[in-house]
Amino acid sequence: MGDYGDFEEMQEGQPIVGNTSPEQAGGRVRLPRGEEKIGVLVSRLGANRMEVRTMDGKTMNCRVPGRFKRSMWLRPGDIVLIEPWELDKSKADVIFKYNSSQIIQLKKRGLLTGKAGGF
Repeated sequence: MGDYGDFEEMQEGQPIVGNTSPEQAGGRVRLPRGEEKIGVLVSRLGANRMEVRTMDGKTMNCRVPGRFKRSMWLRPGDIVLIEPWELDKSKADVIFKYNSSQIIQLKKRGLLTGKAGGF
């Protein structure tokens, strides 16, 4: 019996770790740090540019940096994390896209409120 490793006895009422959803487990979500902001992608402008409305109601011209171009597919209505440029604060880079379970966590924390709309 010792060949299979050590196993813990399941207690009654104890959740099964493998079957819990991120909403139940409290899941991790990337939060804005420093000057980063959460926003909603309003429209694609072409040539890797897009218009993003932040939670404080400002509209910014954003782009996807080259290191994310192939891995991040964006559509209007997506919730994204943006980082403003150092020299021109009206422009920003899209650095992260939130999935549906992360959006639920942001709503629970009260970070998706404001004039951005679409929630």
